[in-house]
Amino acid sequence: MPEGATYFYPNRLARYLLTATADVMGRTGLNLLLDSVNLDHYAIDLPADDLKREFSFESMAPFHIALEDSYGTRGGRGMALRIGRAAFSLGFKHFGVLAGMSHPAFRVLPLGERTRLGLDGLAHIFNHFSDQATQIEDAGDSFRVIVKPSPMAWGRTSDKPVCHSLAGIIQECMRWSSNGREFAVVEVACQACGADACVFSVNKAPLA
Repeated sequence: MPEGATYFYPNRLARYLLTATADVMGRTGLNLLLDSVNLDHYAIDLPADDLKREFSFESMAPFHIALEDSYGTRGGRGMALRIGRAAFSLGFKHFGVLAGMSHPAFRVLPLGERTRLGLDGLAHIFNHFSDQATQIEDAGDSFRVIVKPSPMAWGRTSDKPVCHSLAGIIQECMRWSSNGREFAVVEVACQACGADACVFSVNKAPLA
């Protein structure tokens, strides 16, 4: 890990993201990205399937920068969104409190209750197993997902939000919680742009 690293994801969450990257880009694509940011040891062995906090934010941010360098700003954004969604489907929904939400009793709750519980469950995972503090607020017609600090924005400077894989994770969490509905998720503030926290606005009404 980088010398002086202070904030971490657990190995398991990093493993979900790297496995999702391999699914979206192919194993060769993943290995090229890892090599470009001096994380090539993960090309041989992915992060362990455990909860040790060993995958640093100082490693996560360059990985996402490399996506944009490889595919351009727009292409990298789309790729990161797909990776985030795939990571949720591959692992997040089977992990922690989210795992219990596959019970039939949860699936028949009203839509608004399911989506709020899904976001709360996602926040619980980040708050209890990583150094990514995550808060959910009710903003009337939308939810606000507030993240501080964000591993994707860590140490970065940009004129546009950069936490696209987190947006993808939130999108897929909403889709899964709602039994397949799609919702608009927009990062409206980002630490990379100078904001105090990264904030995602999540519409409560599904897209038509």
